[in-house]
Amino acid sequence: MIILVVNAGSSSLKYQLINMEDESVIAKGNCDRIGIDGHLAHKTSDGRKIDEDCNFPTHTEAFMKLVEVLTSGEGKVIDSMDEISAVGHRIVQGADVFDKSVLVTDEIIEKIDELRELAPVHNHAHALALRACKSVIPANVPQVVVFDTAFHQTMPPKAFMFGLPYEDYENLHVRKYGFHGTSHRFVSAALAEAMGKDAKDLKIISCHLGNGSSITAVNAGKSVDTTMGFTPLDGVIMGTRSGAVDPSAVTFVADKHGFTPAQMSDYMNKKSGFLGLSGIGSDNRDIQEAALNGNAKAQLVCDMLTYEIQKYIGAFAAAMNGVDAILFTGGIGENSWEVREAACSNMEYFGIKIDYALNKTIRGKLQKISTPDSKVEVWVVPTNEELLIARDTLALISK
Repeated sequence: MIILVVNAGSSSLKYQLINMEDESVIAKGNCDRIGIDGHLAHKTSDGRKIDEDCNFPTHTEAFMKLVEVLTSGEGKVIDSMDEISAVGHRIVQGADVFDKSVLVTDEIIEKIDELRELAPVHNHAHALALRACKSVIPANVPQVVVFDTAFHQTMPPKAFMFGLPYEDYENLHVRKYGFHGTSHRFVSAALAEAMGKDAKDLKIISCHLGNGSSITAVNAGKSVDTTMGFTPLDGVIMGTRSGAVDPSAVTFVADKHGFTPAQMSDYMNKKSGFLGLSGIGSDNRDIQEAALNGNAKAQLVCDMLTYEIQKYIGAFAAAMNGVDAILFTGGIGENSWEVREAACSNMEYFGIKIDYALNKTIRGKLQKISTPDSKVEVWVVPTNEELLIARDTLALISK
């Protein structure tokens, strides 16, 4: 059984073709710069690559190219789209409307589009991609949507509510939603399996660290709190996002700069974080290199990131009345031994001890990095959101 996994952005269409018999990736790629000019990058499991400029006025043309490259020419891996059993789509914002993955209907697409105010960069693009996919993919091929926010729908009101007037929640749906749910669900389940335990018996703190970062408390396999909030802006400092900021500081800065709300949002989402503080860039590798070379602002960014990770570990251990394991995932979490080491240093009070020598050797593979006498196990767990989407899709169509 073959499943196509699609992750659509405002100007991109990433995809993976997965053979569910052994969960191997047959081909993957990205249709980029949609609505600008267009570019395709495609790679097959046997090493063939296609890299070419294309004309992508809309997501429909991108899907047409996707079908073309999968079924013909140098990148061909299947004879026709009839060989695909289903398509699984990643959706960023499901709000409190969707608490699980669902089959795609016209009504579901409309509801996703209606939620675009809560994720203006993503949800309308998702809806466009879903409609484009329906126009290109054979009608008998079922489609499934998997929501980033669904995993966090188990948070209790005391965790997801804000201290604003209650009618803002009732009328405007203003609350914490959380994001990276697909990743947190995958890695927490993978960790339980690696530990040889039932997820229901574990209290896990999942640290998804990348250009966008979030930390989630997973108790008995369910999200009970997370750092990202109403949007992905809240929580720890990130590549270009500020993370948590006193709201009064936001209004003060906006007033001093003469920003509109939209301009202030852009300022905090795209010009802050690692980039804004360091003046160097948004990539953690560049920040770490600059810090090693004595750049004080870069060192400040490193210190802030690891301090905030430790602070949330402490907070979530309190929220769950304990912690059995901490995991690191995402581009930074899986590959930066420096961030993992700093985040786990001086945490003996919580019973956290890592093998510093072993930690330095681990990049992007499943591995326990805590010492035998550590009361809390610490792991590196590679994430695979596309595989989880494929598994959800398979489960739904099998029903």
